[in-house]
This record gives sequence, C-alpha cells and structure tokens, in this order.
Amino acid sequence: MSRLPDAVLDDCLCNPAAPLAGDPARQYGLDKAQAQAQLLTLKGWLRERLTMLWANRHAALLLVLQGPDCAGKNGVIRRVLSGLDPLALAASSFQAPNAEERAHDFLWRYRRRLPAPGTLAIFDRSYYEALVSDLRDGLCETADLAPRQAAIRALEEELPSLHIRPLKCYLQISCAEQKRRLHQRLEQPNKRWKLSASDLDDHRDFAHREARWAEVLAASHLPNAPWYVIPADHRWLRDLLVASLLARELEQLAQDWPQRPAPFSADDLQGIACEPRR
Repeated sequence: MSRLPDAVLDDCLCNPAAPLAGDPARQYGLDKAQAQAQLLTLKGWLRERLTMLWANRHAALLLVLQGPDCAGKNGVIRRVLSGLDPLALAASSFQAPNAEERAHDFLWRYRRRLPAPGTLAIFDRSYYEALVSDLRDGLCETADLAPRQAAIRALEEELPSLHIRPLKCYLQISCAEQKRRLHQRLEQPNKRWKLSASDLDDHRDFAHREARWAEVLAASHLPNAPWYVIPADHRWLRDLLVASLLARELEQLAQDWPQRPAPFSADDLQGIACEPRR
C-alpha cells in the first residue's frame, strides 16, 4: 500500500483560524509522473479494501467533496474511484433542490443518500451548499443559516451511531486556475456542456465566495468530522491526496475478510454430477 504519509495528510487538515490560507498549488515535493504511478498502485489496495468493506457490511464511509466550480469534484470520482467495486460505491451529485426536495426539510435529500452498511457514499456537493448556494439562490434567508448550521452539526454527531465515518474534503483552487479551466471548457465541446451562465458570475465573485466558504469550514471543522483542505491546482496531486485520505480511513477500520463457516463442504460440491451440455 503506497498512500502518502500522515505528515502530508495532516498538513491538509483545516486550520479554523485561516481555512483557505494555504497555497492551492503546493506539491509536497512530488511530480506528476510519480503521483500518477503511486495512485495506480494505491487503487489496487483500495479495490480490495472496499470489497472487504462490502463483505463485512458493518461500517460505512461518507466522502464529502466540496469546492469551487472546476475544482475537480467529478474528476476525483472518475480518477480515484473508477475501477473499484461498484457494489460498494454510491455517488450522488447535488444541484439546486427541485420542487419535491424543497417541500421537505433541507437535509431530507441528503439523509436519503447516506451510505448503507458496507458502502462508500460520495457526495458531489453536500448539505453545506445549504449554507452558501441556497442563500445566493434565494432558497433561504440569512436568519436560516444558524439553525441550518446546528442541524448539520447534529447530523454529523449522529453519524457514529450509524457506523458512518465522514471524510470531508474541500478542493481548493486559485482564481487563476479556475479561469484557465473555464477557458478549457469554453474551447472543448466535451466539456462545454458543464458550463452555465452562473459560472461566470461565480468566477467574478470568486473572492467573496471563497471568504464565505472559509467561514463555513471554520465553523464546521469538528473533532469527529474534520475538514481537509486539498490543494487542487494540480489534478494529479489532488487525486493522490484524496485517495490517500480514503486509504487512511479504511486502514483505521482494521478490517479483515469475514470469518464465517463454509455453508457446504468440498465433498458436498464434488458429489453433484454436472449433466452434459446439450
């Protein structure tokens, strides 16, 4: 297993005093070829451990991916989780709530997609959007933010009783890198479909939105549900960091293959005659 060392992963722990003060382009002395090779090896280990998670059907993991437009939430899902046991994975992408979802409590749609025992759920955006995007989009009032923050804290404090381990990652990119990636989307038809008019407004408002997210990260960095701020200007480092954090969570579960008695013997199996094919 070749995850990144704890010192590197712990360097990504959110600092509530200055959540987004780190350099989103830092590289920890790694290069692209080295990181990609390390990720390929690590995915083999993750594949086995996620299948083991599914076989035991006891604990569950919740990977929360937040970040600005173009930070790579979809990219992490594709590059880190592709090829892993699909039975153990459940990815959900949360856009603006639809009419049915707005008819319920704001946490309703997230609670419905919490991971079942033995699975890893991935939230591409999460209930934290209720503290940022919902206010921008006129779906809540400023007075709603404190009760919503309390409800989110209560949900995350409930997760251990459900045997769910949260892993919250904020993918941090610079304004210049976001602009570069938006240009790429404009120029490439296979990426242009991702664009919306609001992306330009959000980019224009980059500093204000980053400041709001810093407030949210600081207020919701909890001992049982900490935030990791992932430097994401380099996709290859972003992917290896998230994969390594996921590997560390799986390590801490200290799993093994289920020790169950065999439901039948080799003699029972051997005693069944296979009829010739017709």
